[in-house]
Amino acid sequence: MFRSIQQEWFSNIKGDTLAGIVVALALIPEAIAFSIIAGVDPKVGLYASFCIAVIIAFTGGRPGMISAATGAMALLMVTLVRDHGLEYLLAATLLTGVLQIAAGYLKLAELMRFVSRSVVTGFVNALAILIFMAQLPELTGVTWHVYVMTIAGLGIIYLFPYVPKIGKTIPSPLVCIVVLTAVYLLSGMDIRTVGDMGELPDTLPIFLWPDVPLNLETLWIILPTSIMLTVVGLLESMMTATIVDDLTDTPSDKHRECKGQGIANIGSGLLGGMAGCAMIGQSVINVKSGGRGRLSTLVAGVLLLILVVFLADWVSLIPMAALVAVMIMVSIGTFSWASIRDLKKHPMSTNIVMLATVAVTVGTHNLAIGVFVGVLLAAMFFANKVGNILYIGSEEADDGSRRIYNVVGQVFFASSERFGNAFDFKETVQKVTIDLSRAHFWDISAVQTLDRVVIKFRREGTEVELIGLNQATATIVDRYAIHDDPAAVEKLMGGH
Repeated sequence: MFRSIQQEWFSNIKGDTLAGIVVALALIPEAIAFSIIAGVDPKVGLYASFCIAVIIAFTGGRPGMISAATGAMALLMVTLVRDHGLEYLLAATLLTGVLQIAAGYLKLAELMRFVSRSVVTGFVNALAILIFMAQLPELTGVTWHVYVMTIAGLGIIYLFPYVPKIGKTIPSPLVCIVVLTAVYLLSGMDIRTVGDMGELPDTLPIFLWPDVPLNLETLWIILPTSIMLTVVGLLESMMTATIVDDLTDTPSDKHRECKGQGIANIGSGLLGGMAGCAMIGQSVINVKSGGRGRLSTLVAGVLLLILVVFLADWVSLIPMAALVAVMIMVSIGTFSWASIRDLKKHPMSTNIVMLATVAVTVGTHNLAIGVFVGVLLAAMFFANKVGNILYIGSEEADDGSRRIYNVVGQVFFASSERFGNAFDFKETVQKVTIDLSRAHFWDISAVQTLDRVVIKFRREGTEVELIGLNQATATIVDRYAIHDDPAAVEKLMGGH
């Protein structure tokens, strides 16, 4: 256990600390912006980001991953805040935490097995596009100074790592923020700063129990929002964990992450914050800046609070152009450029799933809907592909008095119709043998089609024999087939 603590907390102190500083600075404008989206005071988003980041550093299942207030979650809060106010949002945040902890114990993270790589790629690309689009308001209707500062920031970010000795030591996004802030202060140019985003808090968060009636009416008000927050929060967190796993080539505990997100959201709700989840953009910033352990997440959360409470005057002077440059770097780094090159090599079904996930996510600004569409399409393409892997051949035996049908492949809802159409019911033979030794029946649709095949043959006066059923197929056929039940057959064929 000591070795695990050493590895997760103190194996990369310098890198984690510097990365945490960069993340903390980048979290401030995002937390404020997400608060505005949700319709609450900027303090709510800032307190949430501090609280969630600090708690998840201890409870999360993925070292080096950043969790805080997010835009995907903020979009789901708008209606509740508008109709019922902040107190009900805090109550919904607490319930979200409870549901996420329950999801962790129920091991619902296992459902990630059904999310194909093409869906994950589409999700990542869509998020990269959304991150870039979120920066456009800061680049629209502004003076030329903003464009120059943003381009200069991108230049620093991408060129500073090539500076001898210090280029690889100090994170270039941090250098970008410091240099552009200094240029802004020295030049006095008229551009937007963090201070223009909203008022920063001047006190530490305090314990707040939501001032709502504890009754069923309140539960029915907050439950729909809490369920949506739970699903989107866990989905984005699991996706982010998978991406950071790939970036760092290390595993993560998805079930612990679910529980950790729940605990963090409960803590956020009790300190006056809104619900949050893992952030792909900030996690990528953290990893790209050298963050690998839990210390980077803790530093980001603690420093965020210190900055906005005790150094608010300095933080408010950071030009938004510097942070826009950092977020553009994140969107470029997040986007899977290989997926564009692979469009020619990958199967059309894979490309459609990826592009549909991107289109729906960007179009709806809802990550859950985009992933759902992607998973649904992937499942349909897979079912169609497996359904086509079905061969049914036949041969005569016993001087033409018996025909043997050999079934090879998977029989289920997508292939059951093809299975049923493969038999010649008008052929005059005394006996039909259906060899299923190389076939597998998966569902009720397959069994019902088998019933119809057997019944049609018997109706023509042909004896039917089923041979070679494997154990799983025999079990489902024995349990659900009705072709040997005269009463059920009569009912199926329209009798009374």
